[in-house]
Amino acid sequence: MKKILLLSMSLAVSGCASFGEGIATAVLKKQEREDLRACKINGKSFSGMQSSLDLPGDTLKVLMVHGVGTHVPGYSTQFQEKLAAELNLTVKSSHYKEINLVNKEMPEKKLGKLRVRRLLNEGQNEEMLFYELTWSEITNPEKEKIKYDTSGEHSYDRAEVNQMLKQFSNDTSPDPMVYLGSHHEEMLASFRSAFCWMVGRDWDDLPETSSDQCVIDKQAVKYLPEDNYAIVSHSLGSRIVMDGMQSIAARVTKIANGDPTSTESQFIKAFQKKRIPFYLMSNQLPLLEMGQKPPEVTNQKDQYCIPDGEYYDQRLVDKTSIMAFSDPNDLLSYAIPQQFVQSHLDSRLCAEVTNININVAHVIDMFGMGNFANPLTAHTGYDSDDRVVALIAKGIGTKNTADLVTERCRWTKYVD
Repeated sequence: MKKILLLSMSLAVSGCASFGEGIATAVLKKQEREDLRACKINGKSFSGMQSSLDLPGDTLKVLMVHGVGTHVPGYSTQFQEKLAAELNLTVKSSHYKEINLVNKEMPEKKLGKLRVRRLLNEGQNEEMLFYELTWSEITNPEKEKIKYDTSGEHSYDRAEVNQMLKQFSNDTSPDPMVYLGSHHEEMLASFRSAFCWMVGRDWDDLPETSSDQCVIDKQAVKYLPEDNYAIVSHSLGSRIVMDGMQSIAARVTKIANGDPTSTESQFIKAFQKKRIPFYLMSNQLPLLEMGQKPPEVTNQKDQYCIPDGEYYDQRLVDKTSIMAFSDPNDLLSYAIPQQFVQSHLDSRLCAEVTNININVAHVIDMFGMGNFANPLTAHTGYDSDDRVVALIAKGIGTKNTADLVTERCRWTKYVD
């Protein structure tokens, strides 16, 4: 009888545990199905990429720059396909073109790879060229120095979950240190080379494969009026992008003061009429700015960006629209306050910012013990979130705004 009683109690306890676990799982899944994730937009309206495709004969060129962690060519495929679907670009090239990036100032250095894919609508009268920059080739050799840490010799007595976290840390944490250290110029050169290929060629003029130096020639000047640009970046990639644009701005100033008849001067005059949107996912600009020298030109937006300003002919572009995406549960992302724009972004970029505070990770009620959201998902989930993709594709406050954004996002409109 005692054995039967013990067996019955054991089954009852395990049954209660399984039942409790089942209830907990069901509750958590129900919370995710309800999808009450917040989306708050503070700033001016922006049109998204759709507006560039609505212009007959124009080409939209999109450059994507990844963030921390080892990436391999093709990492942007999911985002690229979701974006193409949102823009109704259902036709794409049968292959991509791949360029090994080089720079004449550091000819022996490998600066990463640039993959280019062509996407079109069914009528093939709307065209987007998608440029994917992979710069991990620069930082991977440095990471090899600590690879021993996750080998069996040093990790055999480490808990399994901690081992996974350590591998993640060893793969991601070195990148900002490498960027702010000895490989800073190489990573900026990687971005500038990718940017050069984007603005300097159309699809037919791009080589199938290449390891050549990119140069701005008369052909680039020819195509410039009909090209529209956008840049998408993630975490550290956003810092690289902004620093890269600021370094280009410094070069523009020198060229603007040089021979006005040169090809570069002609290109710059046309480029200065452009308005370029930057979509910064998991924005880290304020964090990665700490301890760094400010840009060469700050707090002078009126002098560079207003037509009668003293240095108007030395601006880089007509306007840089920054859409900064940050999840409040992403431990490494930050909004961009207006004072940061004035004091820490180069005035020659003529920047204005829209902050998008969006929960990409689900917030779970832990049965009265508080709310929780996975910080890893909150840091990496932007490019797979339908609302983020819809905002990048169709903006806010225009005729093209997606129904999903109208229904799920709260917009506080800013005016001058």
